[in-house]
Amino acid sequence: MRTLSGKEVCAILKKHGFDQVRQRGSHIIMQKQVPGSTITVPVPDHKELRIGTLMSIIRQSQLDRSLFA
Repeated sequence: MRTLSGKEVCAILKKHGFDQVRQRGSHIIMQKQVPGSTITVPVPDHKELRIGTLMSIIRQSQLDRSLFA
């Protein structure tokens, strides 16, 4: 996995149907409507996201890991 910034991750999420709904401090909240529920993913607005944080975002977003490579 390569190192990504919070802005880059938000751009990838936006490209795959997520919208920014709010921001509080350094955390951007992205949401996507799916049949029967909503997927909510908080993304820290940092220059570099740690690998564990990035993996957590990928898991929560239910997107394929290869989209972030």
